[in-house]
Amino acid sequence: MVYDGEEVKDQGAEATGNQANSSASSSKSDLDKKLGVRHPLKHKRFRAGGKKMADPTSSGVGEEELGTTLAAGATPEPEEVVVPAGADVAEQERYDTEDDDVGYKSGGWRSEDERLSCGYASFRGKRASMEDFYDAKSSKMEGKVVNLFGIFDGHGGSRAAEYLKEHLFNNLMKHPQFLIDTKLAISETYKKTDSDFLETETSTLRDDGSTASTAVLVENHLYVANVGDSRAIISKAGKAIPLSDDHKPNRRDERERIENAGGVVMWAGTWRVGGVLAMSRAFGNRLLKQFVVAEPEIQEEEITDELEFLILASDGLWDVVPNEDAVLLVRGEDEPEAAARKLTETAYMRGSADNITCIVVKFHHEKLTEVDDSPPHPTPSDDQS
Repeated sequence: MVYDGEEVKDQGAEATGNQANSSASSSKSDLDKKLGVRHPLKHKRFRAGGKKMADPTSSGVGEEELGTTLAAGATPEPEEVVVPAGADVAEQERYDTEDDDVGYKSGGWRSEDERLSCGYASFRGKRASMEDFYDAKSSKMEGKVVNLFGIFDGHGGSRAAEYLKEHLFNNLMKHPQFLIDTKLAISETYKKTDSDFLETETSTLRDDGSTASTAVLVENHLYVANVGDSRAIISKAGKAIPLSDDHKPNRRDERERIENAGGVVMWAGTWRVGGVLAMSRAFGNRLLKQFVVAEPEIQEEEITDELEFLILASDGLWDVVPNEDAVLLVRGEDEPEAAARKLTETAYMRGSADNITCIVVKFHHEKLTEVDDSPPHPTPSDDQS
């Protein structure tokens, strides 16, 4: 009788758990439907070439070849890959979920002190070539923890964006005022890197350019710098707050600046500088350099408990995903890599015709609290008493 009672109780508990799980799944499904998410990981575009992407919620990051004949009774087991804490993108890419057939990459890492985690996803989409690049670095300078994240969206070619990935953050960390006056260092480094890039291109016929949307964290200060129409937003207590303003030629202050420099802004399918470029600031673009500058707009934000996460993304995302939708999508995922993948794939499903790249950085304030609330280490006098 006792056994029967326990069995009935267990079944009831199981039923309650199932109902809760079903309710949570239903709630998430309803949100996905509202935001236009159609289980993009199952979409044929993400299985091109006879491959499928690994489930971002899975602990394994390997790919499974479809249509492979297995020996009778054999079960494929994904190789477990351990990603070092604090690995930057250059190192992390060895562990990425990747499918070259569709130009898709994603990955993520957690800082050594576990106070923040980062996820990124990059997809060629409907474009014939990939001109987006991204970078993330973590370092310690003079005892201060420094994290840097960047999205670089090329146009007219990929060379400028690739150059920024290779040089911008390295140049910034070498600036003598980087830790003393971070805003000044960012502004001067942006302009100097632009000048350096143009020098490398003087003997070529190319005239490509790139946006740059970067976030620099020095201890508890966040500096967001933007050139072009990539964008950075944060979620603060659940509210989407932009930390950059797209540099479009029809923006009143940008149009005045261009016209005061002797340039023109005209309509050619969209507002363009000289009828050519659909953004008013960029790296590169030598032929328009007098009007299309690489001077960044910089915003500073103190990291508080209200700051949940940061999103950096190219305009391939923002063309079809409003800021508020992006925040809702990220809040629906526990891991930043899964969130970055969902943003990228949702943008594709909504019809983005551009390369799509994004970085999601989540802040774990409980880790800071755990460190601050921990009891102090005993002093020699404490031990003697």
